[in-house]
Amino acid sequence: MRKISPSEYFAAADPPVLVDVRSPGEYALGHLPGARNLPLFDNAERAEVGTLYKQSSPDDALLRGLEIAGNKMRRLVEEARQLAPGGKVVVQCWRGGQRSGSVAWLLEQAGFDVAHMTGGYKAGRGYIREWLAAAPYKLRVISGPTGSGKTAVLHALRARGAEILDLEALARHKGSSFGALGEQPQPSSEAFENQLYAELRRVPGERTVWVEDESRMIGTVCQPEAFYDRLVTAPVVEIVQPVEWRVDKLVADYAGYPKEDLRAAFTRLRKKLGGQHLQAALDALDRDDYRTACRIALVYYDKAYAHYAQRKGADTPVRIEAVSPEPAAIAGQILQLP
Repeated sequence: MRKISPSEYFAAADPPVLVDVRSPGEYALGHLPGARNLPLFDNAERAEVGTLYKQSSPDDALLRGLEIAGNKMRRLVEEARQLAPGGKVVVQCWRGGQRSGSVAWLLEQAGFDVAHMTGGYKAGRGYIREWLAAAPYKLRVISGPTGSGKTAVLHALRARGAEILDLEALARHKGSSFGALGEQPQPSSEAFENQLYAELRRVPGERTVWVEDESRMIGTVCQPEAFYDRLVTAPVVEIVQPVEWRVDKLVADYAGYPKEDLRAAFTRLRKKLGGQHLQAALDALDRDDYRTACRIALVYYDKAYAHYAQRKGADTPVRIEAVSPEPAAIAGQILQLP
């Protein structure tokens, strides 16, 4: 049976379908880009076999695994044919051991063109971390205080042909106490890193990738160190605009969410705002005075932004005075920079 390393797999112009035979729980926590789940064991079965391995013996675990898998052989072949109609697959598990080896053997007997990924998911993760640290991608950062519309500007840049990376979309969080509003549950940091690699890998090496300025933590997602080190030292373009434009954007973005969710988000800022300012913000929400509530939040967020900017390692940013609040106009100004 052919062996293939993670680097060989990801370097292929048209790689075969990557079949991940780990349990659904392992797959949900994080999987290699493009991998499809064909679990040999479900979550309970994996726990049972793992317990036998640790508490009884590897041989007992092997025999129980064979007993479970024996009843699934037909189902595995049929599902694999649906996942890979062309009949070409690369099979991986956690370390490239017995689980993936047994499924690879089965699929080979069923007529598939099979390769076995050496080192499995663990080796694939190692390759991704090394790539993020060493690959020659070039970042350029869009910065600006809360309400600058940085995400909208990013997408306006994409509409003009620029390469972008939307970290908040990958993390499913907008990066503040209000950032989870309207979002799906966040991925694990591991899953985020895998998708980050996939997004960067598709960009030609000579192209600059525009990215929004973010803290290391985006909600509960922690950006990988190798990537974040590049982000905080990349060239920065800072958007400068009137506070009222920022208030307009924030009210448009957030006033439509349920008021109880907005109250909860403000309450999480109690220590930052102080009790008096928090109460004033909550009273403003009760009056549907979203602009006043927004201005109170910006007192804290502007201080936090100034402090963050002072500790970053990047050179002095290039500042542009926005001529319009419209993202397309700001994107046009950015693209005129040298």
